[in-house]
Amino acid sequence: MNNPNEKPWVPPYLALFLGVAAVSTSAIFVKLSSAPAPIIATYRLVFSVLLTLPLLFWNRGAIGEMMRMPGRQWLLCLLSGAFLASHFLLWFESLNFTSVASSTVLVTLQPLFAFVGGYFFFGERIRPLALTGGLLAIAGSFVIGWGDFRVGGMALWGDILALMGAATVTGYWLVGQYVRQHLSSFSYTLVVYTITSVLLVAYDLALGYPLAGYRAEDWGWFFCLALFPTLLGHSIFNWVIKWLNTTTISMGILGEPVGTAILAYIILGEVITLPQWVGGLIILAGIYLFIRCNTAKGVESREATAVPPEKLA
Repeated sequence: MNNPNEKPWVPPYLALFLGVAAVSTSAIFVKLSSAPAPIIATYRLVFSVLLTLPLLFWNRGAIGEMMRMPGRQWLLCLLSGAFLASHFLLWFESLNFTSVASSTVLVTLQPLFAFVGGYFFFGERIRPLALTGGLLAIAGSFVIGWGDFRVGGMALWGDILALMGAATVTGYWLVGQYVRQHLSSFSYTLVVYTITSVLLVAYDLALGYPLAGYRAEDWGWFFCLALFPTLLGHSIFNWVIKWLNTTTISMGILGEPVGTAILAYIILGEVITLPQWVGGLIILAGIYLFIRCNTAKGVESREATAVPPEKLA
């Protein structure tokens, strides 16, 4: 099984930065695709699984590891996959009722859930200056999206869905934070992505979304979503969460809108507005303050504070 004394072969914060850069491409590829949002989410995960499966030939130990997984770990992986699938569905569904800005701003509130979850499940305490940095970064997200923020009417329902999306993705990271102390990154990622794919396909079939008949370009964007923001983004987060906690990863992901704005400027020719400039600088300052003032979480401290599995299940 996973070695609890394993040392990272890449500095964890560098891996976090690379993962955030990769997930920043997500909105670009989604915007370029014309397929329904649930279908985009589904094939993003399905293609991720298909691209990961051939790696089993070079990682034969993962097969034995998965076969030896106790029932409780399978249940936790099922819970993690359910959280991830729910996150995608709630977030995408929120876009049918509220603005993109409102939805994005509320989803970026996930560090607040991480602060609470990290304290309750893992006994984590955040230094006051680090907490200030976290709140500053969240404020930067509001600066970016405030002009298009909507509240009231059906938009309020969309806002609630987006907020639930923030809570479910935090649940996904919290479960992963525990399971990754006992399971390798490859095995955990493959199992959870497979579970998520099955749940998303079931959702599509239940609501009558066709699984075929999309443009050739769309299939290319599905592949790009699987390769870049998922395998080179979320999968890196699944690896690094052994050394960095959920709160730190949630804070790092707040940098995604900044990276997306830069890529949209380069690839799509979109203009970076003044609120985006100001909000982006505030986000980066907040993330820097958080990381600078928050003690890096190593394996030893993680093992000392790890919650028993029955509390997560």
